Amino acid sequence: MSQVMFYEKPIALDRETHRSVRIGAMPNYLFAAKTNSVILAGVEFAEAAKEYPVVFAKVGDEKFIPVALLGMRDNENLYVDEEGKWSARYIPAFVRRYPFVLADNGTDQLTLCIDESSPAFNAENGQALFDESGEATAFLKQALDFVADYQGQHGRTEAFMSRLNELGLLIELSAKADMNDGSSYVINGLMVVDEQKLLALDSAKVEELFKSGMLGWIYAHLISLSNMPRLIELIAQRKPKELH
Repeated sequence: MSQVMFYEKPIALDRETHRSVRIGAMPNYLFAAKTNSVILAGVEFAEAAKEYPVVFAKVGDEKFIPVALLGMRDNENLYVDEEGKWSARYIPAFVRRYPFVLADNGTDQLTLCIDESSPAFNAENGQALFDESGEATAFLKQALDFVADYQGQHGRTEAFMSRLNELGLLIELSAKADMNDGSSYVINGLMVVDEQKLLALDSAKVEELFKSGMLGWIYAHLISLSNMPRLIELIAQRKPKELH
């Protein structure tokens, strides 16, 4: 899953090129309406678990990433309505950082980029990115701090996922939802923690998970799975609209 998903024209910020550019408030979340999952950092699990199923997606041979499951069908975010309003109280940081993102520039450093296709880009009454002398404004510094903190959390999250894999705690999620009209939706290819395997760990490993904060993340994930029926409810609410 790409870190620049739904960024159509990401471009590195430049103090000369973007000297006069202003960034307005995002008018809606339609930019995220066609994604059925977004990457989460572990620090988000507690809040995300109140709204979404938090599951793990496999990327590559042995790497896993945590995601908030936003829908069961391709190209559909069940939490964004036709007007672009997000219905859940907690919105993942992956979404909130838009239109900014840190991107790999081919070196050891990451570059702050912005999506030029965003409706917030170059707004007449928006926030300036640079002042008259070409220095970053307080607004831009705040945006950079947010995306940098988000990026920094992923190192800890990657360590968490590696440890779950090393301990053999991950199993494939197999779920099928049958609708009243006879249609059904199948979820496969996603992973969850096997609580029985977790309970079978020796005390030293459990203490390690507890002291590192990982045990709390694990149980936030397990509790979040109770949100799966909510996805079915949201699909049922949308189906009548699709018939028109």
